[in-house]
Amino acid sequence: MKGVTIVDHPLVQHKLTLMRTKDTSIKSFRQLLKEIGGLICYEVTRDLPLETVEIETPLVAMSAPQLAGKKLVFAPILRSGMGMLDGMLDLVPAARVAHIGLYRDPATLECVEYYFKAPVDLAERMVVVIDPMLATGNTAIAAVDRLKEAGARNIRMACLLCSPEGLSKFLGHHPGVRVWTAAVDERLNDHGYILPGLGDAGDRMYGTR
Repeated sequence: MKGVTIVDHPLVQHKLTLMRTKDTSIKSFRQLLKEIGGLICYEVTRDLPLETVEIETPLVAMSAPQLAGKKLVFAPILRSGMGMLDGMLDLVPAARVAHIGLYRDPATLECVEYYFKAPVDLAERMVVVIDPMLATGNTAIAAVDRLKEAGARNIRMACLLCSPEGLSKFLGHHPGVRVWTAAVDERLNDHGYILPGLGDAGDRMYGTR
């Protein structure tokens, strides 16, 4: 699908399988989500612009590459997006962080915003939205809508799993936002959960169910 990158690295796929397994402990699930977040971040940032600077090594002077422009903004959707954030910050520790609080109404499957806080200069930075599950697509759409309202222009989406329905809906609303995911699963069930999926990522992170 245009605009979608499947991160098929063997380590990503192996860790995803462990996360899908229903007997994986809360501790292991959290650790795997952090690790897979870092691996997906590596792919999301593969084409970041570089500039050449002059440095001194212990032996000689040289021209060397470093990241150009302002640092990234990671924008996890609360609550489960936080599980991938730590792995991404391990890779890009100078990144800014925006927080987007959204929950899905269980009756309508529409999302409701309860919190939003972001750097004021979003227009000057690449923003990576983080949410492990792109299921109905409603939450991801609302998050990107909100970031655009706040000035963001260069936005990417990083997730763990997508449903075909949610992914199609998301790209229909935001065709300019590229998506990185470890897998596109079969379908949604009647309750808006991805199948075969891995259950509710937030519940499995925090042991709330």
